[in-house]
Amino acid sequence: MSTSEAAPAATVIPIDDVARHHGKASAVATAPPPAASSAAPPAAAPRKTGLPFFRRADRGSRCVALVDFVLRIAAFGPTLAAAIATATSDETLSVFTQFFQFRARFDDFPALLFFMVANAIAAGYLVLSLPFSAAVVLRPQAIGLRHLLLVCDLIMVGMLTAAAAAAAAIVDLAHSGNVRANWVPICMQFHGFCQRTSGSVVASFLAVLVLVFLVILAAFAIRRR
Repeated sequence: MSTSEAAPAATVIPIDDVARHHGKASAVATAPPPAASSAAPPAAAPRKTGLPFFRRADRGSRCVALVDFVLRIAAFGPTLAAAIATATSDETLSVFTQFFQFRARFDDFPALLFFMVANAIAAGYLVLSLPFSAAVVLRPQAIGLRHLLLVCDLIMVGMLTAAAAAAAAIVDLAHSGNVRANWVPICMQFHGFCQRTSGSVVASFLAVLVLVFLVILAAFAIRRR
């Protein structure tokens, strides 16, 4: 045996194999994690219940609008009755013969004529205002319609109050007369005329009260909005 042993053979690694090995390792390190097999379902949107204009917050306004609609129907009856009763209040009184007669007609008194026309206008207005009032019931947030009805109601209140006050003065004069002016009461002879005109005045003042309540109700509803 020789004194010098042969050195072990060195392992030779090609450079391209080292580069390939490091490239695979970096690719494995930078690869994104696999996506989850089952993705979480998206959150469900909140479900809306009910129609948009039937909101719970509008219940109070809708109730006020419904009362307004009913009161307009209630006020229509007295105004129409007052206009018809006044227009048909003419009465003829035969004293001796049919050629010598006394007649009481409403159009002989300008105050009663104005009273009849004012009640007819108020009755027509109340009918025409019903669709607008119904629209407010369905859409309580319609402030423009409320303002329109409020202004028209105020006009009707002023006109109807003036007409009813003027007619009341004539009816009182027909019942009581005026001693200082030597005006005798005519209701002792013309019973039908006085009964109809008196009932018309009472009905008209009742309609005025309803209209005043409508104005207060509309002002309260507008203030709440």
